[in-house]
Amino acid sequence: MTVRFGNHRLAFYIAVFLLSGTVLGLAANFANLFLPNIHHDFTIFSIVVPSLTIFVFLLTLQWAQPRTEAIAYFVLGVLWLTMGAWSTDIIGNVQCDALGGQQQPTKNGNMPAQSYCHEMKVIQAFSWSLFCFFVIALIILVNLISRAQQFGRFGIWGEPIRELPWFGEAPGYYNTHTGAPHAPMVQYPMQYPQGYNGYPAGMPMMTGGNSIVIQPGVNGQPPTITQVPLSAA
Repeated sequence: MTVRFGNHRLAFYIAVFLLSGTVLGLAANFANLFLPNIHHDFTIFSIVVPSLTIFVFLLTLQWAQPRTEAIAYFVLGVLWLTMGAWSTDIIGNVQCDALGGQQQPTKNGNMPAQSYCHEMKVIQAFSWSLFCFFVIALIILVNLISRAQQFGRFGIWGEPIRELPWFGEAPGYYNTHTGAPHAPMVQYPMQYPQGYNGYPAGMPMMTGGNSIVIQPGVNGQPPTITQVPLSAA
C-alpha cells in the first residue's frame, strides 16, 4: 500500500464529508421550512446531491478502483457544478446585510430574509468549493494513474485504488496482476573466475611453512598476493 496516497485520499474524503454534511443540514432545514410549495425544485436537488455524495464516498472509501473513482469524481463534480450555478442564480450578488428587517415567506409564515440569505450563501460557497475539489482530485487521480503505468502497471485502472503511488513513490503491490505479463525476478549468483579447487584464478595455493600476504592495489589495481615463509613473516 502507498501510505502517502492513502493519507491524502482520506483527508480529501473527510473534507468532502464535512462540506457535504453542512450543505445537507442546511438543505434539510430548507425542506422543513419551504416544502412542498416554496423553492420546491432547488430544495429537493440540494438534498439529493450531498446525500448522493456521502453515500458514494462511503462505498468507495473501502471498495474502489481508479476507474470507478474517476467516474465518481466526474459525476459528482458535475452535480456540484450544477448546485453552485443554481444557488448563484437564486441568491446572485445579494448583500445579506442589506436585508435586515425583511422577511422570507415559508410554508408556516415567515423567516428573517437575512438568515435565509446567509444560509444560501453558505450553500453557494460550499458547492463551488466541492466542485473545485473534485476537479483537482480528478486531475491528480489521472496523473497518478499515468505514473503507475510508467512503472509497468498497465492494468492499474482495474486494480484496488490503494495501489496508486503518490508523487515520488512507486505503486503498491497489493495485487501484482496486471494486463501485461510480469517476468519473474531472477537472482543470479555472483560469478568469479575459478581457479584450482574452487579458489579464484590467480590465488596461489598455500604450501606448508608459508603464509599468504595480501597487499591492496594502488589506483584501482588488483591486490598483490604473495607467499612468505613463516620464518620471514
